[in-house]
Amino acid sequence: MSTTSTVTRVYGGFRGADFRGEEVSLSRSPDCLNVWKDYKDVDGIRTRPGTQLLEGFTEPVYGVFFFRDMMLVHSGTKLYKCTTKLEKKENGLYEVEHGEVTELYAGLRPAVSDSFIHENMWYFKDGLHYLQYDGSNPVKDVEGYVPTTNIEGDPDGGSQTFQDVNLLTGRRINTFLGDSKKKVFNLAAEKIDKDFAPTVKVNDAEVSNYTVDYDAGKITFTEAPEGPLTPGQDNVSVEFSVTVAGDREKILKCTLLQVFDNRVFFSGNPDYPNKVWHCSLNDPGYCSTLDYYNEGLDTAKVTGLVAGNNALWVFREPSQANTTVFYHTPTLDADYGKIYPSQHSSVTTGCIGRAINFNDDIVFFSERGMEGISGDITTEQVVGHRSTLIDSKLLAEQAYQDMLLEEWNGYLFVFVDNKAYLADSRGIFTNENHVEYDWFYWELPQAVTCTQVQGGVLYLGTADGIYTLTDYACPVESHWATPKDKFKCPNLQKTTNKRGFVAEATGDVTVSVKTESTEFEPVSTHVGVTDYFVSRIKRKKFKDLQLKFQSDTRFSLESVTMEVFTGAYIKR
Repeated sequence: MSTTSTVTRVYGGFRGADFRGEEVSLSRSPDCLNVWKDYKDVDGIRTRPGTQLLEGFTEPVYGVFFFRDMMLVHSGTKLYKCTTKLEKKENGLYEVEHGEVTELYAGLRPAVSDSFIHENMWYFKDGLHYLQYDGSNPVKDVEGYVPTTNIEGDPDGGSQTFQDVNLLTGRRINTFLGDSKKKVFNLAAEKIDKDFAPTVKVNDAEVSNYTVDYDAGKITFTEAPEGPLTPGQDNVSVEFSVTVAGDREKILKCTLLQVFDNRVFFSGNPDYPNKVWHCSLNDPGYCSTLDYYNEGLDTAKVTGLVAGNNALWVFREPSQANTTVFYHTPTLDADYGKIYPSQHSSVTTGCIGRAINFNDDIVFFSERGMEGISGDITTEQVVGHRSTLIDSKLLAEQAYQDMLLEEWNGYLFVFVDNKAYLADSRGIFTNENHVEYDWFYWELPQAVTCTQVQGGVLYLGTADGIYTLTDYACPVESHWATPKDKFKCPNLQKTTNKRGFVAEATGDVTVSVKTESTEFEPVSTHVGVTDYFVSRIKRKKFKDLQLKFQSDTRFSLESVTMEVFTGAYIKR
């Protein structure tokens, strides 16, 4: 004998995916695709926006950048200037206004690139070049600041060291105090470059009455330079060049860059896997030979540079020495001025993917998924896992280590090929003793090769062009499945209310149902829903039940309310 009772279930307040299994929180889904919470428009979940072609290219797009009123595109081995624009109309839709595509530079490395802007100059890095562009003159190599390395020089030899040699150029300046008697001036270097004609000035006026001994590093005047106009002040300067093999390549071959404390930090050089360099204050063209740091004693490579929590964080791949995460903070030194000594954090988990500052949360991707650092430079740092809900799917991606990260609309997008995993900065929960994110999962028409956000729009580079995530009208296949629900009575049989359930939704929706003994079976289709619909699923004597809401066009879902009646005990 059994007593019939009613269980009312409301599915709502949807929080995202949980791919750990079918029996999960009622607000999450064990099977969802191409849906998200668009906080500015819909309370519930909705189909993601579609991709809209902005500009097509015949080669893969490895970088999309914005400078002044133009878009700069790294496609294949070339750099282009593109004046195509995306205009938002009054109805909220976006229209493409096609412009001109002009080639600016050829011979780039066909790989993901990066850039930054400093004092109205655009700088570009691809692991092979370090370029600059002012928007009007031709793109050119960053030639580098020419330092005055030695001052107060005695023509016979001996001088005072002043500025460091610049890795980016072999050019340097020595200054001397002329005495109207000596004709031979010894530079602070031998075997100077024979393909670079020195520039010699006396009292700031360029002169040519001299010969050069390139091997000995000597300048010999036909007449002794006159004395200084200001007594005791250097009045002879010689600009010459000494190329040190491999110096410039130390910066050129870097693939990682991060602006921090008005300096640019570089890393990712495969020849120096654990080194980090930085430029001088407010001068991206001056990288001193002394401004570098070794991150750890072994050669585990640097995989990420992140600025945040008043420090530059350096992430390395797993290390046998368990020295994987370092940080640098500005420190004043009596001899060298501001320096950035490397300090080892208490974190030993290595980074095999990428790292980013996500809404002031310093996160990186390890062999276990997304990790976040709790604590700053004044406290002990502790790693907290952030991706438990989607690890089973994310870690199975073959291209996991080649992921791309981008922050947009409060989400951190983790792109792997054509897949996108979205961490929701507003969907946070506590798992045991650490904070985690809610996640959504998308599949895009094409693999993503690079990303950029500009003016609130997410730009995606692909194998054939640049797309924007701005089409909110195009058909996109999407679905959301509820968890396996036992309706509070795992030991009793259930029967659905024949009057069906009510779903607050919009769009075109197909409803499917699954019990423990069946697969998903379609039960009803609803077209053009504007507020709600009623679906009668008619299932009897089941143990547990799942619903799936699917659309081949677009839909949104806010809540589902249904009743079941409990009956006799379940029998085998």
